[in-house]
Amino acid sequence: MKIAVDKLVAGGIAVAIAVLTASVVLGLDRPAHAAAAGTTTVAVPAPTGIADLRQPGVKRAQVVFAGGCFWGVQGVFQHIKGVDNALSGYIGGSAANATYPRVGSGSTGHAEAVQVTYDPSQVSYGQLMQVFFSVAHDPTQLNRQGPDRGTQYRSAVYADDAAQRGATRAYIAQLQQAKTYAAPVVTQVEGGKPFFAAEGYHQNYLTLHPESLYIRINDLPKVVALKQQFPALYREQPRLVSTTISAR
Repeated sequence: MKIAVDKLVAGGIAVAIAVLTASVVLGLDRPAHAAAAGTTTVAVPAPTGIADLRQPGVKRAQVVFAGGCFWGVQGVFQHIKGVDNALSGYIGGSAANATYPRVGSGSTGHAEAVQVTYDPSQVSYGQLMQVFFSVAHDPTQLNRQGPDRGTQYRSAVYADDAAQRGATRAYIAQLQQAKTYAAPVVTQVEGGKPFFAAEGYHQNYLTLHPESLYIRINDLPKVVALKQQFPALYREQPRLVSTTISAR
């Protein structure tokens, strides 16, 4: 794995040196500005009204969540009961540019994202949103997430199903009205965008590289928060995906 260094900027010289050293030793394949100061989570209310989408009779549904680096977002959803598949990838741009080096430039229109396939009889769309807007990422950060900067780290929900898009917009309005966060929610809601799977070495990254400094600081706390805040949804063994996806 290569080491990109365009994220090693903020946080002080000592922290930056520590991150760079750990990147070399641990194979940290993230162009990280710097290590984050830790991950904070917010307890959010459960969706109500049309936001509480249940999808009765549907056996298999899908949605794409973009919330910064896909390592942590994938890791969170892989630990949720009823999620059959959580695949890291890119959305919002063309197939020709859907590669990690190109997306990382911030010029392709893609966002790092996770395609979540789930069984609505085991976990509702509303419950997935509640996790996404609380422990998986911070929906008030515009075109960034923690230490990562750029439009490729934007907060967004991509749903081809109109009911999912309506539920998402209703839930954002519910959160705004409840003043859940100190800042406005900036999450985009879109549909009709093709999703492209990320390279194999990005899949299951949180599970396969728990020693990574980036993972320890930014992502493992999200899984801990999931277990603490949503014990009924949490499963101890993550549902992993194939890592044999061809590099582009």
